[in-house]
Amino acid sequence: MKKYYDKISIVGGLMSKSTIYIISVIALIVLIFIFFIIYRLSSLKRLKNKEMELEKQRNLIVSTPIMSELAKIEVILKNEKLEEKLKQWQERYEVIKNERYNVITDKLLELDGLIEDKNIKEAKEKAVDLEMEIYKLRVTTDNLLDEIREVTMSEERNRAIVTKLKSRYRDLERTFNNNSNAYQEIYNNVELQFENIEKKFQDFEDVMENNEYDEVVKVVRVLDEMIAHIGVVVEETPDLILLINKIIPTRIKEIRDAYSKMVSKGYPLGYLQVEYNLNTIEEKIKETYDRLKMLNLTDSMFELKTFLSYLDNLMNDFDNEKRSRKIFDETAKTFKYKIEKVNKIVADIYSQLDDIKSMYNLNQDDLNDLETVNRNLFDANNEFNKMIKDLKGKKEPYSVLKDRILNLSMRFEHIEEDLNDCLKSLGSMHDDEVRAREQLEEITELLKKCRSKIRNYKLPIISNNYFVELSEANDAIYEIVKELEKTPITIKTLNIRVDTARDLSLKLYSTTNEMIKTAKLAEMTIVYGNRYKPMDDDIERGLDVAGQLFFKGNYKKSLETAIAAINIVEPDIYKKMLNVYKDE
Repeated sequence: MKKYYDKISIVGGLMSKSTIYIISVIALIVLIFIFFIIYRLSSLKRLKNKEMELEKQRNLIVSTPIMSELAKIEVILKNEKLEEKLKQWQERYEVIKNERYNVITDKLLELDGLIEDKNIKEAKEKAVDLEMEIYKLRVTTDNLLDEIREVTMSEERNRAIVTKLKSRYRDLERTFNNNSNAYQEIYNNVELQFENIEKKFQDFEDVMENNEYDEVVKVVRVLDEMIAHIGVVVEETPDLILLINKIIPTRIKEIRDAYSKMVSKGYPLGYLQVEYNLNTIEEKIKETYDRLKMLNLTDSMFELKTFLSYLDNLMNDFDNEKRSRKIFDETAKTFKYKIEKVNKIVADIYSQLDDIKSMYNLNQDDLNDLETVNRNLFDANNEFNKMIKDLKGKKEPYSVLKDRILNLSMRFEHIEEDLNDCLKSLGSMHDDEVRAREQLEEITELLKKCRSKIRNYKLPIISNNYFVELSEANDAIYEIVKELEKTPITIKTLNIRVDTARDLSLKLYSTTNEMIKTAKLAEMTIVYGNRYKPMDDDIERGLDVAGQLFFKGNYKKSLETAIAAINIVEPDIYKKMLNVYKDE
């Protein structure tokens, strides 16, 4: 029984797998079919939308206002040329309306039928072809409309332009009439120009009346140019006349007067070419005025403003020359005083140079520096003298002379600085000699004090090292004396000798004081400690040793031994001895 049931289970398992496979295949097929159906429906929907869009575009072409624009042409027909154009436009429109438009309508019906029959492939091809046909027809229609509107809109456009031009013209005419006195000699010419513009407005009306649209454009362009020109004339002429007749001539007179006064006061102004430039300006102004009478204002305002700017700059040049003269005179006066002073100092140095050389051994650097100062001073003198000569000869303007004197003054400051360095170097030699002699006395006195202290204290023994230091100090002093007795003195060597002697003497003085202090403290400590000898054998022995060291001249060791012995009973003995020593 069990085996029977096992067999059934195996068969059931095999049937289950086969069934699943079949069902999967069927489901896949169904899905593909559904997808296909959805794709077709979607494609048909898109095609239907495309059809509607194409139909809309066709209707927009139909609504193009070509007929209404052609009707406008019929109203304004006044010449054969325009009549011929109208005929051509009507013929072209008939072709569009009766042939090409109908073709598109037929193709739209064909596309609709293909969509109803669900013929997707042919419907797509038909839609692409139809879209191209509609595009071509729209371009053709738009081009035709643009051509027609060139005529229909021309009148409106040109009249709008001319209306603005007339408004501008009336404003200019009113301005001109209200300020007629400002135009002086050119009044009649301006008035004539206004009359010519009036005639040109009439020409515009004539060509518009005859529908001569090519001529209309030309007339409008001429009117625009004429009004633009008369606008410049009306607006700029009063200012031009004022500049030509009053402002610039007045300025020229002012400059001529100022120029004459400055020349009489000795100002070299030849470089400005004043008379030549003023005469040139006067000639140019006359030419400008002649052109103005002919209503030719090209660059006139620019030229006159340029002349006025030049005249202003020329007056500024005069002021600059005045300022420059003041600066030059003041600077030259100061410079003359300084250079004369420096000339005297340098001359004095050179007159005493042999004496200085006999007293001091000058090095080559000092002599080279002095020679450099003398050479630069010579150049400065030459340049200053040439400057004064140029001034008297009126060869250069003060603006140039000012720059020259200021530049020379700056350079002269360096000469003064170099001279001061030389004077310091030469002066320091004498100062160093005086200092050396003073310090020789001080050092000698210091050694005397050292000997006196040693002698007064009467130390039992003085170490050989002390006598070595004393000998070195004496030798150093002797070297100073020898250097001072030389002719000439080498200051550098002298300074070294002084510094060496001073250092050795101070060292000896310090050694003397320290030795006496140590010996005295040792003696005081031993004497003080004698009171403790009976009390302690170690103290007695220590003090005896300290006494022996003292008489052998080893004062430092004697003090240390005595302090160590007494510290047994009196730990602060050294501090106590120092206080006693200070109180003495």
